[in-house]
Amino acid sequence: MNELSNTASTLPRHIAFIMDGNGRWAQKRGMPREYGHRFGVKAFRTVLEYCDKLGLEATTFYAFSTENWKRPRREVEAILKLMDTYLAECEKKIDEYAFRIVFLGDKSVFDEKRRARMIRLEELTAMRRRILNIALNYGGRDEIVNACNRLLSENRACVTTEDFEKVLYTKDSPEVDMIVRTGGDLRISNFLLWQAAYAELYFTDVLWPDFGTADVDAAIAEFSTRKRRFGGV
Repeated sequence: MNELSNTASTLPRHIAFIMDGNGRWAQKRGMPREYGHRFGVKAFRTVLEYCDKLGLEATTFYAFSTENWKRPRREVEAILKLMDTYLAECEKKIDEYAFRIVFLGDKSVFDEKRRARMIRLEELTAMRRRILNIALNYGGRDEIVNACNRLLSENRACVTTEDFEKVLYTKDSPEVDMIVRTGGDLRISNFLLWQAAYAELYFTDVLWPDFGTADVDAAIAEFSTRKRRFGGV
């Protein structure tokens, strides 16, 4: 925490994480890709708890994209199984859970049991202050199209930026201040396209299972050095 002691005034309200590198982490160890996802869940828990300890108002994690269905069936099933385990744990410990859980993405593709559990968790935690966004079956382009279709269904003649933001999946979250991508790739991969407009981007070569509290500190320390002009001077 000493690295951040002088940067409290510049602490971001909302960080979004692209959790990349699970498969490569496993392959470096001669293990199947799904092995890396298990350790990726451990990193997710560590980072989430630390961001809460720091006082962030919202954290978002890119868990499964609309494109990830193209991955090998065995890997997809392993990811969904890990998701089921986490959802069951959240439901079991709902009174101890500190966050409002919001699932970003199209839930309709999931089976009835998964979908019902996701909706139930959102409802049970709706009054909590700090937000945990989990992006599942999420794509930034799909989110924008979904928002457009919702507004068209209201027969609007024109819309404002504020109107549009009210129908995005992230409508209840503060602006995204920073997007952190692990794993070394320098792109945002269809993640939070609208919300990224003025977000600070931070890329690291660290693979997600190795990403920990010191890496969060490094990202926030970098954030504190950025001059955010939002189009001004």
